[in-house]
Amino acid sequence: MQRTLVKDAHNSTEPRDSILLQGWVRTRRDSKTFSFVELNDGSCLKGMQIIVQNTLPDYEALMHKAGTGASISVGGKLVASQGAGQKWEVLADTFEIIGEADASYPLQKKGHTLEFLREIAHLRPRSNLFGAVFRVRSRLAYAIHQFFQERGYFYVHTPVITASDCEGAGEMFRVSTLDADKPPRAEDGSVDFARDFFERQSFLTVSGQLEAETFACALSNVYTFGPTFRAENSNTSRHAAEFWMIEPESAFLDLFGNMDLAESFVKHLVADAREHCAADLEFFGKFVDKGLNARLDFVMQRPFQRCSYTEAIEILEKSGRKWEHPVKWGDNMQSEHERFLAEEHFKCPVTVYDYPKTLKPFYMRVNDDGKTVRAMDVLVPGIGEIIGGSQREERLDVLRENMAAHGLAEKDYWWYLDLRKYGTVPHSGFGMGFERMLMFVTGVANIRDVIPFARTPGSADF
Repeated sequence: MQRTLVKDAHNSTEPRDSILLQGWVRTRRDSKTFSFVELNDGSCLKGMQIIVQNTLPDYEALMHKAGTGASISVGGKLVASQGAGQKWEVLADTFEIIGEADASYPLQKKGHTLEFLREIAHLRPRSNLFGAVFRVRSRLAYAIHQFFQERGYFYVHTPVITASDCEGAGEMFRVSTLDADKPPRAEDGSVDFARDFFERQSFLTVSGQLEAETFACALSNVYTFGPTFRAENSNTSRHAAEFWMIEPESAFLDLFGNMDLAESFVKHLVADAREHCAADLEFFGKFVDKGLNARLDFVMQRPFQRCSYTEAIEILEKSGRKWEHPVKWGDNMQSEHERFLAEEHFKCPVTVYDYPKTLKPFYMRVNDDGKTVRAMDVLVPGIGEIIGGSQREERLDVLRENMAAHGLAEKDYWWYLDLRKYGTVPHSGFGMGFERMLMFVTGVANIRDVIPFARTPGSADF
């Protein structure tokens, strides 16, 4: 018999004389003549109640082995449930133990801390919380592709290994085959990377943007969606060493068109999650973040506000707040500032644009004032920055000046400069941290809990 997923069994419109379910035991409750077994296969939040009569062959031995965590295969009838809160249940005709789980199985029927569950990341997807998180993660990944594909964007796979530092922060993981104990040395005593695999220093990418620009200048509209890496020794709830980024790049698009695209993108992802992950979002709203639904409503029902960086600084200075990080024009806004703007001042997502030139990378287009660049950050309640982007500098002479000011050698970016020499066009793009979007949609507060196996300073288990 073909297996039926629990999700599909719950969605049945009529009883079924025969059904086969396979999954893992969540709970078991015994009475004198039968047992209730809750089976969950991960296809949805809700398990299926199985009624196992004591007349079943080897009933006692089977129930002894059917502890929490055991994998089972159940054949029987799908019938209307007599209990409250469930439409269907299964009367078992056959009950097979596929894999036992003894009393040491760590996910027993009790509350577990998130810290403990991170220690058993190989088992935590079986819990209600993490099953829901990773179902939403899967659906949002699908919705990302759907959004861009429906708008004529082409999916581009940019390199994971790169020789360029897109952000200019220098916090990159080096890729090397050199002997770490006895690396070859140049005449001046420095490590001779010319004898490395790529014959130069190479790193794990922090962004696919620069390479995506080359394709935007040929295919017009492209996007990347892949892993990125940052060797930033940060242990905050928002940072990880390995994370996923979505980065569209659009030719003939200015900063304000870029803002429109970003707003549509965020609204699309929230709407899709609400439509296709309703039960999981209900769970998050009940047990994780009671303000989740209100925040998602803000996104769906209100247009995003926009203000310049200069206006944002004025708002913060006039707020009367005592900030942990003082507010000053020319300094980066911190998370406390971003969240105040989105959560308390505007009470909805806000796009801040035209940042000081000194704060941003070399590739952002310089405004006529010479002090600011056409950068933008989308700030959302509960998280802060969720999208960062800009209009790119398409003028060859200005780009060269920017590179010199950032201490970048033109020979390392010759191909990037070529884009400005051969048919340059105005173009724009942004990056969205996938995990931060998941944190916003689910209300889960730590990035370690929305990625299957977190990579953070001092932790690369599993």
